[in-house]
Amino acid sequence: MFQALEKIKEQVLKTGASMAGAGLVTGTWGNISARVPGKNLFVVTPSGMSYDLMEKADLVIVDDTGRVVEGARKPSTELMLHLALYNARVQTGAIVHTHSIYASALAVAGKSLPPVLEDQVQLAGGAVPVTRYARAGTADLASAAVEALGQSNAVLLANHGLVGLGRTVEEAYLVCQVVEKAARVYILAELVGRAAVLPPGEVALLREAFLTCYGQPGK
Repeated sequence: MFQALEKIKEQVLKTGASMAGAGLVTGTWGNISARVPGKNLFVVTPSGMSYDLMEKADLVIVDDTGRVVEGARKPSTELMLHLALYNARVQTGAIVHTHSIYASALAVAGKSLPPVLEDQVQLAGGAVPVTRYARAGTADLASAAVEALGQSNAVLLANHGLVGLGRTVEEAYLVCQVVEKAARVYILAELVGRAAVLPPGEVALLREAFLTCYGQPGK
């Protein structure tokens, strides 16, 4: 377990630095968590700490009730959101929460992101829904996210930002990157004309092909 835990911590730190460097968050906002394989334990980023300065010792390990079992820092204020999503989607291995510009613009407008790009469909599973408004860091937000998520791997938090789910930290982060790109393309397409939305049958085929055929064997 020790080696697996250390690897997860490294992935969380690397993703946090990349997320901040890519401009998907500003300051200390946003958060990341990852499930410890075979355990009801989760590695969570600490509240209010710069990703550039964050070290392994700053990461917090909590159980599925939110109780801190390792670490001296206070966990992210969005811990309830993360735990609720893990409970709703038990195959989820990691969650990344960003405040990227175009996804946030849709969240502020209260508009879901329809399936407009193939990579969006492949990673997110289709459309990205938007929640009803609920205040950040509350159980109400956690409930709103679970209610809206459905079978998607991403959800827009009204007047807030974006949450991406994945089997790994890298995949959850990639979901957020792809959704942000798709949100930008969708907004621009609507400005110059009308965005063409992929039909449900094509969405299902694209997602299935990604899950069964994409990438290298065993990866």
